[in-house]
Amino acid sequence: MDTGTHVVMGIALGGLATLDPVVAASTATASSVLIATIVGSQIPDVDTVLKLRNNAIYIRNHRGVTHSMPAVLLWPLVILAVLYPFFPDANLLHLWGWTFAAVFIHVFVDIFNAYGTQALRPFSSKWVALGVINTFDPIIFAIHIVAIIIWVLGADPGYTFLLMFAVLIGYYLLRFKAQRKVLEEIQKIIPNATEIIIAPTIKFHQWRIAAMSEDKFYVGKGIDHKIEILDEFIRVPVPNTPVLEAAKKDKNLAAFLSFSPVYRWEMDEYDDHYEVRFIDLRYRSNGHYPFVAVVQLDLELNPVSSYTGWVFSEHKLRKKLSIIPN
Repeated sequence: MDTGTHVVMGIALGGLATLDPVVAASTATASSVLIATIVGSQIPDVDTVLKLRNNAIYIRNHRGVTHSMPAVLLWPLVILAVLYPFFPDANLLHLWGWTFAAVFIHVFVDIFNAYGTQALRPFSSKWVALGVINTFDPIIFAIHIVAIIIWVLGADPGYTFLLMFAVLIGYYLLRFKAQRKVLEEIQKIIPNATEIIIAPTIKFHQWRIAAMSEDKFYVGKGIDHKIEILDEFIRVPVPNTPVLEAAKKDKNLAAFLSFSPVYRWEMDEYDDHYEVRFIDLRYRSNGHYPFVAVVQLDLELNPVSSYTGWVFSEHKLRKKLSIIPN
């Protein structure tokens, strides 16, 4: 989820904690738990700072180690080590329990996005992404804001947020049902599909679709339960050629391949260099596929320039690569 949603989730969990008799009976415990749930709902995303280095490192690591099983156990201890000295009268066990809940819920809700997490590490590096909730879901955010306002106006926080979480569970189940209907419709249109990726958008009734069969890629959208195929591409396996093998060693393309499950590729040869481009098919926007990895190599197959990330025009891509178009 986005940062704002994680913040309001932390506040909601802190309010829910007042149903815990130990928390309710101690001002120090209640205050420290509220702070801890807000911080705990944020701390797994500290890896966002990796974006300051470069996109390749960010793509490879965001929602990786910081969202793993060991991290879920470690983060509460880090928070307690910093927070507890300021609240020595707080009940340490209950403070830890609610802090752990905040960290766990952060990682858990991220699984429902299309991006997903590597929550199964160290047992598996597989990305777990259920693809039913957009990274920012305005309905989820609004539900939290309404509940927080009701609390501020004087309602009991524990029961207010208990009811709110019950509503959210129903909303998540509704999203699963809607995704299932979209999947059934795609299977009717592409009965020979070997893989289907359905991703939510910020619009409740609209979904992105990327599918593949043995010989084709399909890109489409779903509105309600109506499916429209927007693009079809012949599925050409990536050949084992010297140029492509050299390109795969580039950190930007390697990061792209570690993240993207469905893509097509292109290769162009110029007078003084080769250009290899991999295009993620999950993020079609206004007829354009903005998430790409591009590697340029000289005629000796040495990397000259490369980039991975989001670009919405060829001109901007050339600026990222710092070259003049041929």
